[in-house]
Amino acid sequence: MTTAVFGPETESRLATARQVADAVLFEGYVLYPYRASAAKNRLRWQFGVLVPPAWGTDGAEHAFQRTEVLMEPRADATLAAEVRFLHARRRTVEQARPDGTFETVPELHLPDRVLVPWDEGDEQRVEVLTTVAELAGDGIAVPFSRPATEEYEPVHDPDGRLVGRLVRRGEEVTGVLRLSATELDGPYRVLKLTAVVENTGTGNGYADRDAALPHSLVSTHLLLCLGAGSFLSMTDPPEWAKAAVASCRNSNTWPVLAGDPGRADLMLSSPIILEDHPAIAPESPGALYDATEIDEILALRTAALTDREKREARGTDAKAAAVIDLADSMPPEVLERLHGAVRALREITEPGRPPAPAHFADSPGTPDTPWWDPAADAGFDPATDHVLVDGRHVTAGSRVQLRPGLRRTDAQDLFLHGRNARVEAVLHDVDGGTHLAVTVEGDPGADIRREQGRFLYFRPDELAPLEDT
Repeated sequence: MTTAVFGPETESRLATARQVADAVLFEGYVLYPYRASAAKNRLRWQFGVLVPPAWGTDGAEHAFQRTEVLMEPRADATLAAEVRFLHARRRTVEQARPDGTFETVPELHLPDRVLVPWDEGDEQRVEVLTTVAELAGDGIAVPFSRPATEEYEPVHDPDGRLVGRLVRRGEEVTGVLRLSATELDGPYRVLKLTAVVENTGTGNGYADRDAALPHSLVSTHLLLCLGAGSFLSMTDPPEWAKAAVASCRNSNTWPVLAGDPGRADLMLSSPIILEDHPAIAPESPGALYDATEIDEILALRTAALTDREKREARGTDAKAAAVIDLADSMPPEVLERLHGAVRALREITEPGRPPAPAHFADSPGTPDTPWWDPAADAGFDPATDHVLVDGRHVTAGSRVQLRPGLRRTDAQDLFLHGRNARVEAVLHDVDGGTHLAVTVEGDPGADIRREQGRFLYFRPDELAPLEDT
């Protein structure tokens, strides 16, 4: 077992997985509007925070992550494990005095930025390379630590004069990675791999969460790479392995297959729930750190910040400054790509798709036109289309009786059962289904609903035509 840097082959295999892992590492690192003074940026580090055990006693924070996955290693297989986290460093701002000393200030103004106090995240990795055979029994334990640090960065104005300095202080953090494997009974040789990442800090004098964060492992996650063999999907395992997968216990993290689709030798255990083989959207031009926003809107809103707001964002963090520069320099064709992309298209003629209703045959729309093409709507008219119900044509203006019992999903349907209604439109969805928009007779707000297009919707088998239809 070694803790040396991985070789070129392992590094190459991990490269694709690290793109997603980087997004996990910095998710929520700095949020729009990217200023330290913004309310959203006053409570940070929301994912994968492993605090010292003495602080994680109230259940709100945790001192460890536990990952259990199934693997089918080949003989003499190696396992590469990489713990990744941020080490929070507290940054303060000091202004230079005429006598050569410095005083702490809440902000320091420069022509291009406003420097303010901030907690920076310093990326850390713990890399372990071992053989699967070494993991039998109690396995291995790999302690790691990062020492306390204090750094000074001088700040000069455009004329080169010293106007202040940034002071960065990092506290000591300690942890351990425990790896073990046990063979399970079953039709095939399968091992359960257990990986525990734990904060082992011994301090107990933390007044609050803010005081504990510099001693914590932030955005902690784990990459696992088998030298020969494969992992089993934890979300879609083969039938024979489902019971074994259900026995795995994952705490404060969730493992998924990583890397390119089709490969199963990589796992990413993340504090954010992902699907197998997660990937960064190719339309995304760079990290925006705020997945609660839509990239297109976020880029536009960032570009629209005032000069003062941009100066403060640039002074908040280098990553925030990069976002501002990205938004300011984004060409129209890149912004256009952020408007959206369709990744899975199903055409009307796709094999296995339910057949379209009979009245589709009378439509001038062509079966080869995919649903997302506006031309696919050319043959449909909600005001004149009809559907057969109990052998009778029902169209806009028809009177029907509501019978939602077969598909009842909420209490409102109980009150509508047996009521008469008027069909306002016949609508078709992209899967070939038909829906009828109706207004209930006797509803005093029917005219307003009709004017605003706010209808109730039912399937054909949830209503019956009335005699005067």
